[in-house]
Amino acid sequence: MEQRTFPRLGRHVGVVGLGTWQLGADWGRVDEDEALAVLTAAVDSGVTFLDTADVYGDGRSERLIGRFLAARPDAGLTVATKMGRRVEQRPEAYTAENFRAWTDRSRANLGVDTLDLVQLHCPPTAVFGDDRVFDALDALVAAGRIAGYGVSVETCDQALTAIARPGVASVQIILNALRLKPLERVLPAASAAGVGIIARVPLASGLLSGRYDEHTTFAADDHRTYNRHGEAFDVGETFSGVDFGTGLAAVRRLAPLAGAQRPLARFALRWVIDQPGVTVVIPGARDADQARQNTAAADLPPLTPAELAAVRDTYDELVRPQVHQRW
Repeated sequence: MEQRTFPRLGRHVGVVGLGTWQLGADWGRVDEDEALAVLTAAVDSGVTFLDTADVYGDGRSERLIGRFLAARPDAGLTVATKMGRRVEQRPEAYTAENFRAWTDRSRANLGVDTLDLVQLHCPPTAVFGDDRVFDALDALVAAGRIAGYGVSVETCDQALTAIARPGVASVQIILNALRLKPLERVLPAASAAGVGIIARVPLASGLLSGRYDEHTTFAADDHRTYNRHGEAFDVGETFSGVDFGTGLAAVRRLAPLAGAQRPLARFALRWVIDQPGVTVVIPGARDADQARQNTAAADLPPLTPAELAAVRDTYDELVRPQVHQRW
C-alpha cells in the first residue's frame, strides 16, 4: 500500500487506515470476535493506521485494539485516539489535569506507555484559541505520555486555526464526495504547514457505498437513526449532514462514474486518496470483508480529470446548497 507521512509526527502510514467507531458503539452491535476479525483483515491487507476514541463504546474500541496490539506487537501500527467528549462540552473542561486523566485511561485501555497520537475530539470552538490547552498538550509530549497531538474538527475555520499551531501534527476532518469545502483552504494550508490530514466519514456514513435506498432502515442504536437531525451530536457526522433523500440522488448521479467493474465505495475512497494533502483516509468496517474491500481502494489507479470534474459538478448542483456554508 502507498505510504504517506505525518511530517510533524515523523511517522509513515498506509494511505487507507481503519476507523473503529463501529467497533465501539453507535452503528449497531459488533461482537468481540467480529471486531477482532475486522482488525486482523485490515492489518493483513496493509492498514497501519487505526483511529479510535475514548468514547467509542466508553473505551470498548480502545480495549479491543489493545487486545489486538498485544497479539500483534510487531505489526508496525500507529494508533490515534481522541479525548474530550466524556465530559460536558465546556471550554473550561479542557485542562491539564483532565488531559492527564484522560490519556492515562486511554494508555491503560490500549496497553501502551506512550500514545502514538491523541486528538482533541471536536471540542468547542473556543478551545482552538486557548494557549493553555496547547501548552498542556506540549507538556504531555514532554512527559512521554503521548508522542504527538492533533485535533478532530467540525468546521474548516477550526481546522485553519489548529493548523497555525506549531505543535499540531494532524487535523481530522470530514472529507468525501459530498463534503468538498476542505479542498478550498484546509488541505492547502495543512500541506504548507506540514500538518497531516486524516479524512474521516469518507463514505458519508455509508451513503457512498451505493447500498441504500428510500426503504433502508437502520437499528435503533445506530446514529443513522437517532442523529439524522443532530439530536445527539453534530448532524454533520451523520450522512455528512446531507439530507438522506438528497444524498441518495447524488449517489445515483455518481454511480455510473464508478461503472460495473469498480464498486462505488472504492471509487469514493479513491476520490479521497487523490486529493492533494490527504495523509490517510479512515473508513470504518463492520466485518472483515468490508475491511478488505476498503483497502482495495488503494490499488485503484487515480481518477481521471473528467471523473474528478463530474464529482465536483454533482456536489455543486445537488449538495453544496445544503452543506457548504455550514462546516
